[in-house]
Amino acid sequence: MLEAAAGEAAAGFLDALSVPKWVTPLVVPPVMPTAGSTTLRGGKNADLYDIAVRQISQQVLPAPLPPTTLWAYGPTSARSDKATLLFHAPSATIEAKWRRPVRVTWRNELVDADGRFLPHLLPVDPTLHWANPPGGTTDRDSRPVFAATPGPYRGPVPVVTHVHGAVGVGDESDGYPEAWYLPDAVDVPVGHAHDGTWYAFFRSKAEAAHGVSWPAGGATFHYPDDQRASTLWYHDHTLGMTRANVYAGPAGFYLLRGGPHGDDAVIDSRTGQPAVLPGPAPKEGDGFPSSKRYREIPLAIQDRSFLSDGSLFYPDSREFFDGTVGPYLPEGDVSPIWNPEFFGNTIMVNGHTWPTHTVEQRRYRFRLLNGCNSRFLILDLGLPGAEAWQIGTEGGLLAAPVNLTAAHGGRLLLAPAERADVILDLTHVPVGSHIIRNLGPDEPFGGGQPDDDFDVANPASTGQVLQLVVVPATSPDATTPPAFLVLPAIDPLPTTSVRRLALVEEMSMAPELAEDPPPIAALLGTVDATGTWSTSMWSDPVTENPAVGAAETWEIYNSTADAHPIHVHEVVFQVADREPVVIDEATHHIAPAGGARPPDPGENGWKDTVIAYPGEVTRIRMRFDRGGQFVWHCHIVEHEDNEMMRPYRIGPEQPGQPGHPPA
Repeated sequence: MLEAAAGEAAAGFLDALSVPKWVTPLVVPPVMPTAGSTTLRGGKNADLYDIAVRQISQQVLPAPLPPTTLWAYGPTSARSDKATLLFHAPSATIEAKWRRPVRVTWRNELVDADGRFLPHLLPVDPTLHWANPPGGTTDRDSRPVFAATPGPYRGPVPVVTHVHGAVGVGDESDGYPEAWYLPDAVDVPVGHAHDGTWYAFFRSKAEAAHGVSWPAGGATFHYPDDQRASTLWYHDHTLGMTRANVYAGPAGFYLLRGGPHGDDAVIDSRTGQPAVLPGPAPKEGDGFPSSKRYREIPLAIQDRSFLSDGSLFYPDSREFFDGTVGPYLPEGDVSPIWNPEFFGNTIMVNGHTWPTHTVEQRRYRFRLLNGCNSRFLILDLGLPGAEAWQIGTEGGLLAAPVNLTAAHGGRLLLAPAERADVILDLTHVPVGSHIIRNLGPDEPFGGGQPDDDFDVANPASTGQVLQLVVVPATSPDATTPPAFLVLPAIDPLPTTSVRRLALVEEMSMAPELAEDPPPIAALLGTVDATGTWSTSMWSDPVTENPAVGAAETWEIYNSTADAHPIHVHEVVFQVADREPVVIDEATHHIAPAGGARPPDPGENGWKDTVIAYPGEVTRIRMRFDRGGQFVWHCHIVEHEDNEMMRPYRIGPEQPGQPGHPPA
């Protein structure tokens, strides 16, 4: 973790305290250019995108520090020097309209100028249950067996893109972890699988449903966009590699606008007329970088570490996390490279460390994303004279605005993958420089309050996020004060059938480590009628199989010491409540203890990611409207990559669908 990182300085590790702050202007992500439009079967018009992931060089650290090699999404039409600026991490924003479908051809272009594959920028542990291209079509998507402890995988990189929070998407377009594909490189080693177990099945399904053919080294996905207006994001989702692929850079916002629950449906209670929210936001065709003054700004907050040559640092040994030096697989049961969590020693906002942004004394709308691998953020928006209001979460606008300043002292908790739509009123903030800080920990989060229950992030580095330089307003602010916003109503889901699930940590059974066994995996499982939990691996048969049209309450029992952000694909849900539990580790028994509490006011909307706190059961309600094969998982991506993800199926098995490979 951070303490271990400090000891790496002699090996070229970049000391975060040596990185200048508030030098680089904040980059506001531009809008991804469309590749055209088309008329779909049934007569609907759809926007087309053709997007590739490529290797780029980006000035993440402030000059004169060296640039960083990253991966980024961008439009395949971007061939000129100016257009290639749109390949940036985080990537350009896909702007979508309610009920206007979007069709994206996603391409894996991780190849060099001669068409040869580019190896991973980061160490990939081949002892996990992962994509495993070297296994060929027989042993892809498996946990390989080795005669000796292997080094990191250095072959062609598999990718598959998931739009996080998309609802009503066919499973062929969801970015299923076993639907990955390699680049169409000229030198893919003989015997390697070129795609994942589910790729061919989904390719055929997409062709039948949408009349599209997938390109070599790519896939074409269809998004109906008939859900509530909301802040989505897209990122890689390859089996057993998500932590490394996303850390390398490829991710971006996907903003869905319009409809009966969008911005135009917000009312000003003083007049009964449509409210005015802060804007403008970037538009397609704006220059990049733009000279426009945006007042609706997406902010992707991520932590990273670097070497002194500017390259990304990610640990290549389990020893980095907790000092465990083995026995590693196959002699023991500890994976040699996988780290249970990772915390970078710098904070990036929109792809640059500690940027600065000039704002006026007026209201701004920030769409906030915690894009960290493992880090929980507690953003301190309590600038002097400021008032912070949360108006939305992952699934769109809340039932009512939440005054974060009055309720939480301006603090906003965001787990990895959570989003928040926030209006920050700077009208009465003094002119000058102010810092948005992070009060979350530099270690796994277990709930509680900063300083009282855990040490806050290093105030000289990861405790700082973004500088706002406040200047006088250049014009009157015509936006509606958040206290007068009337947001579209949210109908509660009814009481439903209950499914009981478990979050469990698996510890090493190696005799050499018996005195203080380290964690070797994070697992999901079920809780039976007696309150006894059992766990399942990724390769085990589906245990969550709601019927099409069913409404269910999932009770998520957390037996571990950490909080876990749980994400369910294909649906949005409502948080019902949380309740303490009594845990008997010896018998694997877990039961509610009474004293249930309602969700936090900032959770009173539709969500796709929820914090399951340790020692509690978290209850969420959702409806399953479209059949298919999907996943649910922890969004601490180090956990997701090592068994804390399970397939789930809505409705019956599909004719011809793949079976899971042997465990």
